[in-house]
Amino acid sequence: MSRLHIHRLTKKYGSLTALNGLSLSIPNGMFGLLGPNGAGKSTLMRTLATLQPPDEGQILFDGTDILRNPDFLRSRLGYLPQDFGVYPRVSALSLLHHLAILKGILHPGERREQVDALLHQTHLYHVRKRAVSSFSGGMRQRFGIAQALLGNPQLLIADEPTAGLDPLERNRFHDLLSEVGEQIVVILSTHIVEDVHDLCQDMAILAAGNIILRGKPSQLTESIRGRIWRKSVEHNAVAAHQLAWNVVSVRLSGGKKQVFVLSDSDPGQGFEPIEPGLELVYFTALNGAARPEKESAAC
Repeated sequence: MSRLHIHRLTKKYGSLTALNGLSLSIPNGMFGLLGPNGAGKSTLMRTLATLQPPDEGQILFDGTDILRNPDFLRSRLGYLPQDFGVYPRVSALSLLHHLAILKGILHPGERREQVDALLHQTHLYHVRKRAVSSFSGGMRQRFGIAQALLGNPQLLIADEPTAGLDPLERNRFHDLLSEVGEQIVVILSTHIVEDVHDLCQDMAILAAGNIILRGKPSQLTESIRGRIWRKSVEHNAVAAHQLAWNVVSVRLSGGKKQVFVLSDSDPGQGFEPIEPGLELVYFTALNGAARPEKESAAC
């Protein structure tokens, strides 16, 4: 069973602190890393993928310090970045063979078997002779998973993998990730709450370079059950409600604003209790209303 340990990781870009002494321990399985744009997710993913060094801290994979020995991880890593380029006019089949050689799969028979299996697994075998540059966004993301799985990695990093995908392609992508996420460490970095809810049994929320909440989605949702209240108000009444109550989210519905409040008791004045979902856990944490958990207690 593989395990990833991150200890007091810090990364700065000039005066901007992208990672602020971040510590996290991630076991086998699907792990969701939620956070808004600018939270430090991509910086963390690039650092874990050994594409950039941190300013301070330590990363251990299966007990090996990967900052001192990056090749140990690179031979066990599959990485799907937010954006990846492809060679124009090169087919999916040819490009996968090329990438497989770069990953050290040199025996032609072994390489052919693995490439064909991944094209079938990602439902791209029927378009294997088409140029990847001509693929739709969803097809290109499935190709990204195929290249990330070359060499049977023990750590798979997917950075914002479903952004921009339509619902059908998003479901196909979820099915692919769930297939591979049982035996290896898979980190799903995203700002899309539904992806974590659908796929991950463990998660953390990252904001301003810090882990502000960590736990199982079901337990985190249970922690605010009975404490979330909703009320529909006119647009011009939102500011007054934000001053009076601990508002964690505001949504537009039916031409009115729905105000969601965190309160241990009934706020009255027309509020009604609701069953919370993971999205409200996320907004509650970002608004500072949820108590952050210590990494040592959560892992």
